[in-house]
Amino acid sequence: MVEWFQGYLGTAGGYLVAHVLLILAIVLPLLLAVAMSVYFDRKVWAAMQLRRGPNIVGPFGLLQSFADGLKLFLKETIVPSGANKAIFIIAPMITFTLALICWAVIPFSPEMVLADINVGVLYLFAISSMGVYGIIMSGWASNSKYPFLGGLRSAAQMVSYEVSIGFVIVCVLLMVGSLNLNDIVKAQQGVVLGFINMHVLHPLLLPMAVIFFISALAETNRPPFDLPEAEAELVAGYQVEYSSMAMALFFLGEYANILLMCAMTSVMFFGGWLPPVDWAPLYLVPGWLWLILKICFFFFVYAWVKATVPRYRYDQLMRLGWKVFLPLSLFWVVVVSGSLVFTDSLPK
Repeated sequence: MVEWFQGYLGTAGGYLVAHVLLILAIVLPLLLAVAMSVYFDRKVWAAMQLRRGPNIVGPFGLLQSFADGLKLFLKETIVPSGANKAIFIIAPMITFTLALICWAVIPFSPEMVLADINVGVLYLFAISSMGVYGIIMSGWASNSKYPFLGGLRSAAQMVSYEVSIGFVIVCVLLMVGSLNLNDIVKAQQGVVLGFINMHVLHPLLLPMAVIFFISALAETNRPPFDLPEAEAELVAGYQVEYSSMAMALFFLGEYANILLMCAMTSVMFFGGWLPPVDWAPLYLVPGWLWLILKICFFFFVYAWVKATVPRYRYDQLMRLGWKVFLPLSLFWVVVVSGSLVFTDSLPK
């Protein structure tokens, strides 16, 4: 598409138009997906608790998320008198923007990726690590003890589990030999028994897939690790002073991050845009549809966990991150690298 626009409008104009359209092709469906994921989340919780969930606004309650968005948009944005106004307003923008720009390197098919860069994994890790800034800034700028405590909790939690996620990703990179996300997906074709397109069933990567999924729950502040927003303890944590669209940006950023973690799980361990098995008829289904189906499945699992698993205490949360996941993932990096060297299976 980029080449077609360059030929039609000239090099500079075509390049700009093509990339603006590509960005819109990612951002607009993503915003719609975030709105519908809130609805889907509520429906799953309702089904597991034997109640109806949203069912009034629009057919089957499909417009409930948009009604909630309109309600927040029409409310007044209140900035506390003692707050640092500039940072208070910028913080939710940072959270939401960082949640969106991560999607630039997610491959929906071999060709459907905005930026097919060779360091896609590093880009994702760097951008997602910056997400803590928006939360810290919001907690500090509110000039209130409860948001500040919530921000500190969230920062400690996110940093703790990012370390484990980093070592998990190192294990995948050792197996693949590339930082390009498309290469990681292609390397999973027939990787198990010659016909299963998934790293998750590889004996060296199955434990890391489990650690990655649980760490992703903690990284996105999802139950049972939603300590930064523990209403019974911190009055909604770092968001307590926010209202209107500022609060909505935090909410949208959180769900965009959850969808991103679902996409990363799919790309790293479940074959991304590849079908589950290496069987020719399954390749007739577009790659982007396979990836979306896998993202929906993992989002369902996230909602399932929220509806069934009780919240951890904060000391249990930190103990799991530093005393279990960190040493285990570090040890597994040694196991994977040693196994590849011993069997002469290092990627060329």
